Amino acid sequence: MEIKLIKTKKEYASTLERIEELFNKGVKKGTPKGNELEVLLVLIDKYEEEHSPIDAPDPVEAIKFRMEQLNLKPKDLEDIIGNKSLVSKILNKKRTLSLAMIRAIHAKLNISTNVLIREY
Repeated sequence: MEIKLIKTKKEYASTLERIEELFNKGVKKGTPKGNELEVLLVLIDKYEEEHSPIDAPDPVEAIKFRMEQLNLKPKDLEDIIGNKSLVSKILNKKRTLSLAMIRAIHAKLNISTNVLIREY
């Protein structure tokens, strides 16, 4: 297979087939086939970025997802955001995040500030 930029859906599908083929053969990293696989994965990423971009998540949904990952309850956010009422307003999207809240959430929950500053 000639390696080149992916420009069409047909080329995209063909590249995915080749990647699957290489995976199924169990190619090793650092070998010619392994290098081919790495390059094809980069090309697939680039094509998908351009043709199917994924928007950053909603800030509140990102907080809820992170809470789930860390097994946190809304009460656990009181030390980060403020009192129970304020946490409830934030999680129910009735109040926006302040700069101080964004900084605290980023520091404590390790959520990107680029996600937290988005409008919702």
